[in-house]
Amino acid sequence: MATPFHLPDEFVQGIYKSGQSLLQGHPLSAPLALAQARWLQQQTALWSGMLAAAAGKATEPVIAPDRGDRRFQAEDWRANPWYSLLKQNYLLNSRLLAEMVEAVDLDAKAKHKLRFYTRQFIDAMSPANFAATNPDALRLALETKGESVKAGLTNLLEDLQRGRVSITDETAFEVGRNVATSEGAVVFENELFQLIQYAPLTAQVASRPLLIVPPCINKFYILDLQPGNSFVRYACEQGQTVFLVSWRNPDAELARTTWDDYVELGAKRAIDTARAISGADKVNVLGWCVGGTILASTLAVLRARGDQSVASLTLLTTMLDFSDVGDLGVFIDEQGVAARERTLGQGGIYPGRELGAVFQTLRANDLIWANVVSNYLEGKAPAAFDLLYWNADATNLPGPMYAWYLRNMYLENNLRVPGRLTIGGTPVDLGRIDVPSFVLATQGDHIVPWRSAYGTTQLVGGESRFVLGASGHIAGVINPASRNRRSYWTGGPQGEDAQAWLAGATETPGSWWTHWMQWLAPQAGKPVAARRKLGNAKHKPIEPAPGRYVQVRAT
Repeated sequence: MATPFHLPDEFVQGIYKSGQSLLQGHPLSAPLALAQARWLQQQTALWSGMLAAAAGKATEPVIAPDRGDRRFQAEDWRANPWYSLLKQNYLLNSRLLAEMVEAVDLDAKAKHKLRFYTRQFIDAMSPANFAATNPDALRLALETKGESVKAGLTNLLEDLQRGRVSITDETAFEVGRNVATSEGAVVFENELFQLIQYAPLTAQVASRPLLIVPPCINKFYILDLQPGNSFVRYACEQGQTVFLVSWRNPDAELARTTWDDYVELGAKRAIDTARAISGADKVNVLGWCVGGTILASTLAVLRARGDQSVASLTLLTTMLDFSDVGDLGVFIDEQGVAARERTLGQGGIYPGRELGAVFQTLRANDLIWANVVSNYLEGKAPAAFDLLYWNADATNLPGPMYAWYLRNMYLENNLRVPGRLTIGGTPVDLGRIDVPSFVLATQGDHIVPWRSAYGTTQLVGGESRFVLGASGHIAGVINPASRNRRSYWTGGPQGEDAQAWLAGATETPGSWWTHWMQWLAPQAGKPVAARRKLGNAKHKPIEPAPGRYVQVRAT
């Protein structure tokens, strides 16, 4: 069985430690004894059913895969007694392991780790992941006279050279050719980012521009994949003058870059430049994920300094309160963060491929094992998918910035405490952010749990509007209005209880994009004639969008 490559040390150590926790001599609790008794009863029923099926009698399965589990869709998993036995035995053992985890007496954090790493083990041991027990792979090998096996080995060798499992056809896309194609120009650059101004698509535009700050752990073009699903293009079509930060993919020159630099030389400089080019009194700002955390930090600093240059704040799947970080929390503890501080805190680069491997483990069946089966066992070439192409385009992080972020956000949750952090010499208080804020979370987000994102409404000052979109961290955000898919929830009571908000919220079919645009309109300023010339006398166009910085791939 092939395995994913370059898994972080924290992942491997976590599996080992979690196995120790499960196997240590905990007393046999009543729930565990009940689970074992049920497992024995179902094993008996399973083998009895197999014997009955062998005698030609119709039987019902003892256990079935969860709804949405795509690993066992082949007919053989149901019709062939051998494969049905394999599948059901695996599902029964998986459920027993999961129930054993729940029966172990551990504190909440340790239980979360044990639950996560046990799930990784369960996912890895699926019979669908092995050539000898995957009916589709065996049939394909016979039908192609071994060509699928040969192709699978070729795919495996190529991925070993890459150091990662291929998740899409990376030759099908090229930044600037068929992704990140919206017309615009780079109108400013420094050592940390390029600022892109996009060409207007309407005769009139809002007088206040929109500045987008994407996450620095990914490339910006998730917001501008192709015309049909481009958030950038949608905003331009709605009469917005759009500026966007394209972060540099850090190399040795940026090895000492700090969080303060991302605020002072990054988001703050972008705000100042967008405002200067547009000639507007204020700008509206939007941040996604860690880009939103950087942006909120920046706005708190600006407000503390008496700067009134921002009219509104939009945060997409962003955490400011890190009380509950979901499954990412299993990788973060004092020992691990201290190790990162020792190795990277004073200088160095954290490789983007390691961070990408961490994110893949959060959805291992979809992003790891499905590709292992398709690429290696079946010998198929990965499909061309723009979103997965972007997902594979890794971005490094400067070591000092990354280590500081881990400690002060994920480990100690300092940003939410007024005055505990100082950025650029200025104490940070999120309560000083008194502009209107639009806070979007997504219901199935595995990176930013929606209830954590909801916590932003309790931290920032000013009037906030919380919106919950369907789907996950990416698909829930990139949900084009033109396709009218999924849904979103609005209007619940915005007190401390996120669940109470959901209970009082109203679901609306379609994309949250249109709702956000209606919210933004009062902050956007009066309509003015669109200027066709990008930049200004001081900030002349440097090169066409998408610019050079986004083209640099992590090694």
